[in-house]
Amino acid sequence: MTQDLLITLPNKHLRQPSKKVGYIDEKIHELVKRMEAVTLDWEASREHEVGVALAAIQIDEPLRIVVIRNDFDNKKDTSFRTIINPVITKYEGELTEDFEGCLSVKNLYGKVRRYHKVRVKALDLTGKEVRFSAEGFLARVFQHEIDHTNGKLFVDHIKDSPDAFFVLSPEGNLQQLDYEKDIRNNKVLWGD
Repeated sequence: MTQDLLITLPNKHLRQPSKKVGYIDEKIHELVKRMEAVTLDWEASREHEVGVALAAIQIDEPLRIVVIRNDFDNKKDTSFRTIINPVITKYEGELTEDFEGCLSVKNLYGKVRRYHKVRVKALDLTGKEVRFSAEGFLARVFQHEIDHTNGKLFVDHIKDSPDAFFVLSPEGNLQQLDYEKDIRNNKVLWGD
């Protein structure tokens, strides 16, 4: 199963910045296909979750590559967009709080504040520079994934927020966790 390629906390590689891609060759194209397969395989094993994106570091490839699902609302659409060496060039709008999860942070969700709109510069799979704006949920996804390329996880944004951590019940409902008992000294999340 390709989802076995996923690395999860407490793997220290997730906290390390990824390297820029200098040349886009067949190995990069193969890596992108593997990233897409891992995302879809992970999603197939979960009834109430959707795999929306993945950064290369999440399969232990420390390169600044991100794949993002083209349609988050349609699980049948399994196509992705690839961005290479992405950089947020501008944050815009208000900070809004919403739930985030992560394929590399098992069974945990959090309320994270992110900018409503971002402008992004990256390369596409042909090596052509692309620039675009994203708003709402898509802007949140870009911020989350670009954080991965910089060695940062969504939990790092809410580390000291006692009311921000949740777990998904078997029925698909989010239930708040006890910060003192489950989060504050959790060595899986924060290391030794």
